[in-house]
Amino acid sequence: MTRPPADPLGRLPFATGRSAPLVSPLLPSVVWKAAGPDDLDALYAEGSGYTYAREGHPNADALGARIDALEGAAGGIVTGSGMAAVTLALLGTLRAGDRLLAAERLYGRSMRLLAEVLPGMGIAVDRADATQGDAFAAALRPGTRAILIETVSNPDLRVADLDPIAAAARKAGAALIVDATFSTPRAIRVLGRGADVVVQSVTKLMAGHSDVTLGYVGLRDPARIAPMRALAVTLGLTPSPFDCWLAERGLLTFALRHDRAEATARMLADAVAGMAGVVRVLYPGRPDHPDHARAEALFGGRGGALFSFEVAGGRAAANALVAAMPEVAFAPTLGDVATTLSHPATSSHRALTPEGRAALGLSEGFFRVSVGIEEPEALHAAFARGIAAAVAAT
Repeated sequence: MTRPPADPLGRLPFATGRSAPLVSPLLPSVVWKAAGPDDLDALYAEGSGYTYAREGHPNADALGARIDALEGAAGGIVTGSGMAAVTLALLGTLRAGDRLLAAERLYGRSMRLLAEVLPGMGIAVDRADATQGDAFAAALRPGTRAILIETVSNPDLRVADLDPIAAAARKAGAALIVDATFSTPRAIRVLGRGADVVVQSVTKLMAGHSDVTLGYVGLRDPARIAPMRALAVTLGLTPSPFDCWLAERGLLTFALRHDRAEATARMLADAVAGMAGVVRVLYPGRPDHPDHARAEALFGGRGGALFSFEVAGGRAAANALVAAMPEVAFAPTLGDVATTLSHPATSSHRALTPEGRAALGLSEGFFRVSVGIEEPEALHAAFARGIAAAVAAT
């Protein structure tokens, strides 16, 4: 359905006439009444108004309009999860007989989608290192119709060599799909840097409170919006109005939350790097990050709200670390207002073999940290205690 225009503050006019509600109302209705067959026929023919919630509803449109503005998208589709967004972006671009060139480093479920689902649909998948732009471009083959990369990889926080990859995609006529969940439009608008499609897991930093499950697909070409939206409806990827309503509210504080968490993440990454027993710290804003110069150029000096670190000692040290810092939630998520700690070997990348995880540098002592908005001093004390416990268990 046609999305109503947002006002200068990004609020949608849910009411007509001279006034509109300051806060978007929650409209959970599954069905919208029409005056009669002619009116219903006109609604479908014109693509205006609402009929059945799976085909679109005001709360998804309200949220989508806000994210469109953040991403600089011609239009976008809100989906029921981040993985629904990845799936929609791929299936809306590829057909049987096509090839996909994907980054070696991807979210665990994205990797499973590429390995277990797409080949069964007749879509071949090639993989290459997205941190090496020229080598990645050399992996393009005849029949490559799409490229999938993450701006910042999950969970090792490597930064994709976006500009040469975008140039290679244009030259090859391949659609560039970029999952920008970790960088967010606060750091970079990838549609303005050559991407054709941007994917966000709205569940994470954008919504920010671990109480919604949503995704977003944004498009640079207006001609692609209608067919992509139709596919989302057909596949049943439509999100819940309540989740959209909560996410829209969360999005109002996105910039404040992100910047506070980012400042603390920079401090905490530096502090953890100096603690005994820490093998390495990965934070794009640190000079020792392997892609630091690229991160500075792409993200304008922003390092993001996440960092990863590794302690020696294997599973015993990992268990001791978590047990010693109970105020930091051990949970397979990111982007909450509170700091969370995740362990890829037992969560996002558990489906990989030990050898596969080792190839990505994901040892039993490897953790990813999503920094929240707590007091930095309290977080520093918690991590110092946890890492000391890991050392003692080694």
